[in-house]
Amino acid sequence: MNTRRPESWLRVFTRFHTRHYLSPDGTKAANWLYDRVKQVGRSNPAITVTRFEHEWKQPSIIAQIPGQNPGLVIAGAHLDSIGGPSPDARSPGADDNGTGVVILLEVLRVLASYRFKPINTLEFHFYAAEESGRNGSMDVFSHYSASGKHVLAMLNQDMAGRSPSKRFAILTDYVDAGLTRFVEVVATAYTGQAPLRTQCGWPCSDHASATHFGYPAACVIEDQIEKINPDMHTAEDTFDKVNWKTVHRHAALTLGFMVEASYIEDGYAPGNLNRVERDDHDIPEFV
Repeated sequence: MNTRRPESWLRVFTRFHTRHYLSPDGTKAANWLYDRVKQVGRSNPAITVTRFEHEWKQPSIIAQIPGQNPGLVIAGAHLDSIGGPSPDARSPGADDNGTGVVILLEVLRVLASYRFKPINTLEFHFYAAEESGRNGSMDVFSHYSASGKHVLAMLNQDMAGRSPSKRFAILTDYVDAGLTRFVEVVATAYTGQAPLRTQCGWPCSDHASATHFGYPAACVIEDQIEKINPDMHTAEDTFDKVNWKTVHRHAALTLGFMVEASYIEDGYAPGNLNRVERDDHDIPEFV
């Protein structure tokens, strides 16, 4: 992967004074991101990009690559940031969670440029208002549940740019055990590293919203919980501290997950994810 594009996106994204969901800048940042998602999706006319509106002004954003089956495979990342109790506090949110956002953007760009045709339908979710209690993703998955949408798998990316261990970690609480094992296999195959295991101890990010509504979810983060970025939720979570090799590993994993999970058969059993046959030549590479 050439990190030139993700770096340029993150530079701009962190220039907003804050991305707090109640701040005018938080809405402006979401609108800027909506335009970028539309831009990277243009190379595949089948891709749709929509705003998911909430009772507050900051929207969530959903990009969809339609597949042969309506079952959904989702990659998610929250777009908001927080710098303290005030909505107006400086909060660049470079690592938390600008890195997750630009990873999803780059993976979408790669799949769009290849006009990848999945078996299952792929979606990229950029959630508003995660830092306030997962409000954005709870809205989205509540709507999906009420609408009868069938989510086969959801992978959450939250903080992907600083890793003292130089190995990312996978959460083992508030997740689906079978999907988590699947992600471990994909991570090892696509990055050459088996992820560490860790726990939040509470429903700490948007994967827990999917789990709440009965959807299988997994979550990868930059390192074990006790080693993650100490600058999160402060004005010190800045662009210059992001490690782009760490971002690249997460991007490779996310690309691998979206490709491999696009072939998951409906009704898979936890720990034994059946997959339909596919041609390895269908798998895109970073360019």
